[in-house]
Amino acid sequence: MDFSKSMNFLLEKEEKQNNTKILKPDFSQKAGREFLAFYLYSKFNQILNYDKHSESPIFQRVKDGFLPSFTQRLIDRPDKRILIGISGESASGKTTICNTIKQVTEQYKMPIEILSADNYFKDISGLIKKYGSFDKLLESGYDVDSPDNFCMDILYRDLKMLSEGKDVKIPEYLVNGTGVVIPEAIEKQSKKIIVVEGMATMYGEVANLFDIKLYVDIDPEIQEKWFLYRAQTSRNQNEENAKKQLEYVRQASKKYILPKKDNSDIIINGASSLEYFMQIIKYVYRITNNFSEPKQ
Repeated sequence: MDFSKSMNFLLEKEEKQNNTKILKPDFSQKAGREFLAFYLYSKFNQILNYDKHSESPIFQRVKDGFLPSFTQRLIDRPDKRILIGISGESASGKTTICNTIKQVTEQYKMPIEILSADNYFKDISGLIKKYGSFDKLLESGYDVDSPDNFCMDILYRDLKMLSEGKDVKIPEYLVNGTGVVIPEAIEKQSKKIIVVEGMATMYGEVANLFDIKLYVDIDPEIQEKWFLYRAQTSRNQNEENAKKQLEYVRQASKKYILPKKDNSDIIINGASSLEYFMQIIKYVYRITNNFSEPKQ
C-alpha cells in the first residue's frame, strides 16, 4: 500500500466530514474529555493501522500501553501542556523532522512551540581556547555528550515552567565552534504542545517530564552520508575532521543514546519521506479541529 496515497484518502475523507463537524463536547467536564480521548485513540490507531500495511512504514514501534496511558493523561490533567521529547543519534533526522513540524504548524497556526535541548550545553569556550579548537578538545578525551556537560537543572526548570503555562527565556548555544552560550537569549512561549529535540531529553529527571518520548532511528549508512554533508556544508569542517567527529559521535551514542532507545514511547524511521510525515501532521490537525461549537 502506498501510504502517501492512503493518507491523502484519509485527509480528503476528513475534509468532507468537516462539513458535518462533530458537536464539541464540554472539555471542562470529565465526560467531555473522555469522549475526546476515545475519539483521538481511535484516530491514532487508524493512522498506525494504515502505516503498518504501507511499503515503508514510518512507525517502527509504539510501546504497548502507550496510547491508553497518553489519552488517560488528557482526561486526568487537561490543563498541563503536552511535552514531546524527540531524541536519537546525531544526523538521524531530528532537526529535519522538527523543521517539518514547524513548517506545517505555522501554515495551520497550530499551537506548538519547538526548542532544541542542545542550547543547554554548558559554555566550553574557555576549554576550546585552551586547546586551540573544538576538534582538539575532543581529541584530548573531553566527553562533550556526557549528561554532566548539559545544564540539566536549567533544562528541567524551563520545561517544568513551560508545562505549567509559563513562558521562559532559554539559553542559546552558538554552533560555530566557539562553545559560547548566551544565557536567556531565546524567548519560548508555553503553547499547548511543546516539542523538544536533542539527546538531553533522554537524561535523568528531564526524561520523566515528557508525555511522549519519540526516538528517531536511522540506518548507519544514511547517518554517515547526512553527517558528512552537514559537517562540510554548514559547519565548515573538512572531510577528515568530519569523519573523526562521526566516530566520536557513534561511540558516544553507544554510551548515552542507544541504551535509552527502549525507553521511548514511539520509534520512527528518520529516513521516511518528509511529505509522508507532513501528511500525518496535517491529518492530526484535521482530526483535532473537527468540532463545531454548540449553538447558543
